[in-house]
Amino acid sequence: MKKLLIIEDDVAFATTLARRMTKHGFHCQQVHQADQALHACLQQKPDCILLDMKLAKDNGLLLIKPIRASLPKVKIVLLTGFASVATAVQAMRLGADDYLAKPVNTQMLLTALGSAPVAQKVPSLDSEIMSAERVEWEHINQVLNSNAGNVSETARQLGMHRRTLQRKLQKKPVSK
Repeated sequence: MKKLLIIEDDVAFATTLARRMTKHGFHCQQVHQADQALHACLQQKPDCILLDMKLAKDNGLLLIKPIRASLPKVKIVLLTGFASVATAVQAMRLGADDYLAKPVNTQMLLTALGSAPVAQKVPSLDSEIMSAERVEWEHINQVLNSNAGNVSETARQLGMHRRTLQRKLQKKPVSK
């Protein structure tokens, strides 16, 4: 039985994840605060970790390197409600094994954790096509990330008004 540590500040969502993953043979533990996450990793020595990117006021990305340093073979999957190419690249560079946007279905979780049947691991071409709004949002977030979150400089580089950029950043695009 694989040990799974769920680091998620939303207690209800973490409980739902734990229930779903337990049905697929995982022994699940939960941590709801960033300051307890590293201690739980060292104590429990999980095989896999589901890590939320936003943990209350903390950033889950900052936990990837210390977790990877203490548990080099652990499978780390970053979960986020506000996925972007920029944060996905950043997560992978820091050492995450996978990056999934919420809401996430059980099959996607199993695939990311390496527990899905082999036939299910091949993604369909249709699932990779993004809408124009999504592509624009991804590009904006990539430029914003390269400017270290500076909205004014990002707006100048993209040739748009700062308020327009702020409105676009507040809208979460649909996944397709």
